[in-house]
Amino acid sequence: MTRISAFADDALADLDAVGVAEAIAGGAISRTEAVEAAIARTEAVNPQLNGVAYRAFEPARARAAAPNPFGGFFDGVPTYLKDNVTVAGMPTMEGTDAWLPRPAHANGDFAREFLATGLVPLGKTQMSEFGLSASAEHPRLGPVRNPWHPEHTAGASSSGAAAFVAAGVVPIAHANDGGGSIRIPASCTGLVGLKPTRGRLPLDKNMRQMPIRIVANGVVTRTVRDTAAFYREIERSWRNTRLPAIGDVTGPGRARLRVAVFTTSVRRECAPEVRDLTLKTAALVESLGHRVDLIDSAPPIPSSFADDFLLYWALLAMALVRGGKRTFGDSFDRNKLDNLTLGLDRFAAHNLHRLPLAMARLARIRRHTARLTRDYDILLTPTLADEPPRIGHLDPTADHEQIIGRLSDWVAFTPLQNVSGEPAISLPLAQSAAGLPVGMMFSAPAGAEARLLELAYELEQAQPFATLAPRGR
Repeated sequence: MTRISAFADDALADLDAVGVAEAIAGGAISRTEAVEAAIARTEAVNPQLNGVAYRAFEPARARAAAPNPFGGFFDGVPTYLKDNVTVAGMPTMEGTDAWLPRPAHANGDFAREFLATGLVPLGKTQMSEFGLSASAEHPRLGPVRNPWHPEHTAGASSSGAAAFVAAGVVPIAHANDGGGSIRIPASCTGLVGLKPTRGRLPLDKNMRQMPIRIVANGVVTRTVRDTAAFYREIERSWRNTRLPAIGDVTGPGRARLRVAVFTTSVRRECAPEVRDLTLKTAALVESLGHRVDLIDSAPPIPSSFADDFLLYWALLAMALVRGGKRTFGDSFDRNKLDNLTLGLDRFAAHNLHRLPLAMARLARIRRHTARLTRDYDILLTPTLADEPPRIGHLDPTADHEQIIGRLSDWVAFTPLQNVSGEPAISLPLAQSAAGLPVGMMFSAPAGAEARLLELAYELEQAQPFATLAPRGR
């Protein structure tokens, strides 16, 4: 198996984001050296991975070379933002080429807080068109490839972010999640991917205007401590006081948890290999002293959930397609959109009569998940129903019915927490027989990110995560 790694004997070495921040703060490396190393790594592997959507190398160099630090714990640590948030000086293309690029005049609500942590953006990462697919395979922009095996997808929609962090280009990158788009690529590429509670982090205006706010911003990282440190730092500048603080989570918790294990979603049972890997993870959790119950059924949510979510997903696509010129400018050309986007638009238009009831059921979904969280502290499922497929399995130029059927089957577990608003984390605790990462997903009640991070630390210590670094951490 050919693997693609950017790790090198340079300023970044095999350090995680906390390690880079500490090296800069301690004078072992400079901000400029860290940024230059990340730029060199980008140029070395991007021709193979295709993770870059927009380069902002010169502004990054200027920021790193500024005589005064910008402040924030991560000051000088190189990163990328996903190409669906507004960043000053950069265009936002949403994973498509259906309109002409226009640089933004100012940072959006999320980028402002994200960059206040001191992270230095090198540009933007590639994604699937509008984030609608779980694999980025645009017919003209090309596929984003998995560094563990380039013939397979890196997942999506935060595909470029995950590919770059896994390959070692940068230690941390922005991602966001409207149906699994942090957790899916984290699972595919062997990363930590936490989708936080609804409202935990700020959203740009376009995402705040959704009828049901399914999108959450976050990051993908190689270590639990990087994810924990990111939430600690951003919470210092922006905090939703309606939610309990995450705080500074630095290690495993002491409480023993009640854990329910599901290998069946409302749509399907996961693949036999993934089921076996999930049960091995459950055994690991139990060996650490937690109470684990295997539930031989789907979670107790309405059987209509998958169809309702698909219809809502299609409504979002229809709004983008039919409001394209108003949203993206007169250069918007729907003829450049892929078959998945256009097919979802048609599906929504033909089923608008079903939408009010579907959205009403989705709005009530937490009533159903609350039944589980009364009895259990944590739910464990596989992140995805099967290992990462080969490039082409989710080809967006294929027949719409084929794409949506394959997509819905593969991502059968992740959309639930987007609708309920509850947090969930994918951890790289397993690999398939083919050597591809297989993420395990842990979810918790709203506001319980600290509980998930404490458990993640415990599992990382018990079974250290595999990485593409020559030495690992």
